Amino acid sequence: MYSSKIAGIGSYVPKNIYTNDDLSRFMDTNDSWIQERTGIKERRFADRLEETTTTMGVAAATIAIERAGITPQDIDFIIFATLSPDYYFPGCGVLLQREMKMKEVGALDIRNQCSGFIYALSVADQFIKTGMYKNILVVGSEKHSFAMDFETRSRNVSVIFGDGAGAVVLQRAEREGQGILSTHLHSDGADAEILAMFYPGSHANKWLKDKPGYPDQELGGLFLTTEQLESGAALPYMDGPAVFKKAVVKFPEVINEALANNNLTAKDIDLLVPHQANLRISQYVQQLLKLPDDKVFNNIQKYGNTTAASVPLALCEAWEAGKVKDGDLICLAAFGSGFTWASALIRW
Repeated sequence: MYSSKIAGIGSYVPKNIYTNDDLSRFMDTNDSWIQERTGIKERRFADRLEETTTTMGVAAATIAIERAGITPQDIDFIIFATLSPDYYFPGCGVLLQREMKMKEVGALDIRNQCSGFIYALSVADQFIKTGMYKNILVVGSEKHSFAMDFETRSRNVSVIFGDGAGAVVLQRAEREGQGILSTHLHSDGADAEILAMFYPGSHANKWLKDKPGYPDQELGGLFLTTEQLESGAALPYMDGPAVFKKAVVKFPEVINEALANNNLTAKDIDLLVPHQANLRISQYVQQLLKLPDDKVFNNIQKYGNTTAASVPLALCEAWEAGKVKDGDLICLAAFGSGFTWASALIRW
């Protein structure tokens, strides 16, 4: 069995910056309200018509591939994590493969929302370990702004999210003890509806109560209706306090699981890169693990929550800032819709 390492990393954020004060032009909110609850000061929004989840993924992937010292033609598998694909189908993986003029390699799309990148990293790790592939491109990219509702009714959700992308190239590690030490994946669907986007979908309200109905017809008409659009039922939904309560339990659990699996403790961590869901969650986890400020990396203040992109985006920024060095023990962790949560422990 081989071990895998991150051979190259890249990220991309759009140039359009929207501060909390900017959002107050569209909804009843303000800077102090947003910062107090989330820690977010500003976020990036993609160009409405020119940038997509795929194009941002391509931009991040181009940097990661170059830093890995290879070319797009050397990639032999693609894993693309996102909750905001360009099309309902096909997924972004094949669109990226086309845009980067890669060979006819496999492309896998991951739909695990905030934990999507770590899930994707875990899948890639298994392929490298078995020797099936040598250069796997793992991408996390999101364009939330295309679907957010910038009205007061949705302010609890819309002020949190931003656009961006991150990518890594996974290869075989050259030396023993280097690379991904272990990954840990979990889910619990008991409260799946607490953080979800219910429409469009094929459920026909099977799991929901008091939601807009469907037209009375024999076939079809179950995907998305005018009533669902007009009522706002098709907008993303989140019970923020409930998500917070679950996250502050599962985040430290899955981090400690990774450490215990490798006979390590929190004191051994050189840098924790948590999913950028909420600065208050990250700070709470940091306190529980008794980690100093210089061992936890957060950039949600600048970018908001970029879901599947947040971990690789933060990891890339930390690496570029010199906070990730050869031999460092890096812990990645994420929690999100589903609920799903995950961690990865890496010896850089």
